[in-house]
Amino acid sequence: MFFKDVNFGPHEGEVRFRLIHFWEARNVLTKLLFGLEMLLIDEEGTVIQGFIPSARIETYLPHMKAGGIYRLNNFFGSRNKTLYRVAEPSVVITFSSTSALSVLENSPVCFPDDRFRFHGYEEFDAACDLKGDLYDYVGHIKLVNGQVLNDSLVLDESEIASTRRILLHVQTHEGPVIKLYLWDKAAFDFSEKFKASGGTAKVILVTTLNPKRFGGALSLSSMASSRVFMDSDVQATRDYLAWLVSNSDVANRVDADVVTKTETVTIGELFSYMKQVAAKVVAWFECIATVADVVHGLSWYYIGCGVCHTKATKGPTTLMCKKCGKSDIVGVPQFLAKISVYDKSDQAFFFLLGDAGHELTGKKASELVESYFEANESVRDDHIVPVPQALSDTIGQTRKFIVKVSNHNLTGKTQSLTVTKVLHSDDPELEGELEEDVIIPAAQKTLDDGGAEDDPSMDSKGEKVKRAAQNDEAGDPKRAKCG
Repeated sequence: MFFKDVNFGPHEGEVRFRLIHFWEARNVLTKLLFGLEMLLIDEEGTVIQGFIPSARIETYLPHMKAGGIYRLNNFFGSRNKTLYRVAEPSVVITFSSTSALSVLENSPVCFPDDRFRFHGYEEFDAACDLKGDLYDYVGHIKLVNGQVLNDSLVLDESEIASTRRILLHVQTHEGPVIKLYLWDKAAFDFSEKFKASGGTAKVILVTTLNPKRFGGALSLSSMASSRVFMDSDVQATRDYLAWLVSNSDVANRVDADVVTKTETVTIGELFSYMKQVAAKVVAWFECIATVADVVHGLSWYYIGCGVCHTKATKGPTTLMCKKCGKSDIVGVPQFLAKISVYDKSDQAFFFLLGDAGHELTGKKASELVESYFEANESVRDDHIVPVPQALSDTIGQTRKFIVKVSNHNLTGKTQSLTVTKVLHSDDPELEGELEEDVIIPAAQKTLDDGGAEDDPSMDSKGEKVKRAAQNDEAGDPKRAKCG
C-alpha cells in the first residue's frame, strides 16, 4: 500500500517508508506529552504525517532512527489537524494497539531521503499569522544575533544556552531580508553546525517554519518539528551554495549593517538612509528626539477594528473589517497623530500609530475620545475631536522612538516617518512586537499625503458607533466614544 491509498479508518495492510524525522508533541502550556509526531516518505516520494500516542511511545521508540526504512502493519488513518500541518495529506498514519513496526532490511526499492516544501517571501507573507501549513525556507545568512557574517564570527554559547534562541537575518536570492528566529533544539543545532564549519557557513535551510509579524515586519519562527541544514548538508543547500558562489555580487548588494541597524541614529541619518540608492529595504531604527509640537487641523485618530486594529469601513448599517471578514464589528479609536520632532542634527514629522500614541501620552485614544464627548454632550456626531491635552503635554519631552522607514519613504512619496513604539530615552530596546499588524488603507494614504483627508473616527457605547458610521464614512473621525 502506498501513502496515496491511505484513507480514514483502520487498515490491516502494510506500508513501507523512510522515517524522515520525529519529535515530541506537547501541550504548549502544561508541557503534557501527547505523543510522537513523525514525517514519513514512501517510495513514490509522497510525504505523510505519522503519530504515536504517548502510551505507545516506549513500544516503538527504541526501534526508531531518523533516516531508517521500516514496514508498518495494522494502523489507523486519522484526520490531520488543520493548524500547523507539516504534510499535505488530510490523513495521518496513527499507530494503534495492534500495529507492528519492523526494520526493512536490504530493500531493493529506493526510498527518497527527504522532500522539502519551500516558500518564498511572498508566500510566507500571505500566510502570516494564519497558523496554517508549515513550509520550509532556504537562503543565505546576513546576520547572526546582530553580527555581520565573517570568518572571525564566534557565537556566544552561554547566551544561546540561557536564551534558547538565535536570531538570523536571511535572504533568498535578491529578495527581502527576513528575520529568522531559531528556538530551542533548532537554535542548538544551528550553533553546533555553525561552530563545526569554523564560522564559515553561509547557506541555511530550515523546515516547518511559522510566519509571524514582529515589529511590523515578516519574521519566521522555528517549531518543534523544525530541522536545520547548512551549506553541503543536503542537495537543496548545495544547489543554493553554488548559486551564492557564482552570484556573490547579487548576494552582497543589500548592506546588512544598514538594513538591520539597531544602534540609535539621528534624524539626519534617517534621512540619509532614505536617500541611498541601494537602500530599498524597509527597516526599523531607534531615534532619540524631542517633541516640538503636535500638528493641529488634522484628525489625530482613526476608527479601527476592535480585534485586529485594521481601519474599519462603512457598511449599510454597521462597521466592517476587511481583514477579519466581519460585517458587524465594534470600532475602537486608535492613534494616528502627527507630531513635529527634532534632535541636534535635523527635524522631522513623525506619525504616532496605534499603541505608540498610548506609550507617549499614557492614555489610550479610546479613553481620550470618550472623555471628550462625555464633557461635550451637546456636540454633533460629525464633530471633529480636537487634539487632546494629553498629546499637547508631550511637547518638550525627549523620547526614544522606534521608527519605520517604509516603501513610501524609500520611493520619495513622503518624508514623514511612522512611529511603532515609544520608550523613555534611557530604556533598553524591547524584544518582541514593536508594531501591531495594522493595515489601514486610508491611514497609509494619510502617511503618503502628510495629512488626514480620510480621517478615522467612531463612537463608543455601541449605538453611537453605529450612528456615527451611518452619518459618515468609517474613515472620517467625527463623533466617537468608546466603552
